[in-house]
Amino acid sequence: MATKRLAACTAAAFAVLSCATNSYTGVSGFPADSSLALVLVAQGLSFPLYLTSPPGDTARLFVVEKGGTIRVIQHGQLLPTPFLDISGKVTKGGEQGLLGMAFYPDYATSGRFVVDYTSPMGAQGGGTSIIAGYQVSSDSNLADPTESVILTVDQPYSNHNGGEVTFGPDGMLYIGFGDGGSGGDPQGHGQRRDDLLGSILRIDVSGASGYTIPPDNPYVGMAGIAPELWDYGLRNPWRFSFDRANGDLYIGDVGQNVHEEIDVSVAGAQAGVNYGWNIMEGMSCYNANSCNQTGLTLPVVDYTHSDGCAVTGGYVYRGSAAPAANGVYFYSDYCGGWVRSFLYQAGQPTEQTDWPLLSTGGSVPSFGEDANGELYILTASGRVYRVVPR
Repeated sequence: MATKRLAACTAAAFAVLSCATNSYTGVSGFPADSSLALVLVAQGLSFPLYLTSPPGDTARLFVVEKGGTIRVIQHGQLLPTPFLDISGKVTKGGEQGLLGMAFYPDYATSGRFVVDYTSPMGAQGGGTSIIAGYQVSSDSNLADPTESVILTVDQPYSNHNGGEVTFGPDGMLYIGFGDGGSGGDPQGHGQRRDDLLGSILRIDVSGASGYTIPPDNPYVGMAGIAPELWDYGLRNPWRFSFDRANGDLYIGDVGQNVHEEIDVSVAGAQAGVNYGWNIMEGMSCYNANSCNQTGLTLPVVDYTHSDGCAVTGGYVYRGSAAPAANGVYFYSDYCGGWVRSFLYQAGQPTEQTDWPLLSTGGSVPSFGEDANGELYILTASGRVYRVVPR
């Protein structure tokens, strides 16, 4: 990543808070829209990277902090005691840390949830990504600290760890890993299918421990291919999400030197999609004048580093507070700080819009979604905002 312009401002380069932020004044095709605004929900958090709620829980928001804690916002108040504190296990430098969490669909009865964090362990020098299970204690605002490791992946470098874990509409756990790091994918993980890097995985964690391979994963039984793979050809999928209305999958994939991209996979489409890295960067050939694009799925949206440096994937809005935004996908850029959106129709991004009143004036490491489908924006400076009608 050393060769990347504004490298310290990648979507996961969380250690650097003084990144040069590009001022965005609008581009052709992105008409200004002021029908939505932000309200401050909480502040004083330590580098919040993710926000979610258990299914059906409309009273609480759970916020992942990079340093290794999960905080609870209950009825608008940030509780002083963390829900979970694993800061002693987590590497915190650069793009590492506690990167994501997901509640089991049956959390109300099972009390189980999953986290994704980076550990100093590992044989390759870049630490280890750990997917681990935890359970709530008898106090609903405190987790039992007992850890059950589900999956580990050694990282060759310390960047491009991915970090998204989420349960899909099918109840399976989806996990995003970057290409292993450095710059330009020197080990070719984006196009390799014999390991778990540069990919989105799909596993079944419904058992008491560990995981199994869903029998309908695209590469089950194929020699030399990791059966956990769902899609591949990704550089660093920094936030992906499912449209809760139809199951479509939206992926924000961080680019190298020039292009950032949003990919969309329609529910029910063939799995095993190759998104092209490192043959492609966005819609352009990477490091070449031409390239063979046969079998590759190109993004639906890309933009260049004149507008930012690292995409932050978001959500399709399915809340009730702003019905005019129903079905609209929102995303941002860590350096640009702006918020844009599009409506995905008939395989194309339509109604591409810039939202000046949703700009926080700072770096946006993540969006969030609560149990009602309302949308939140997190800032590296420690604030949580909710998107509301103006």
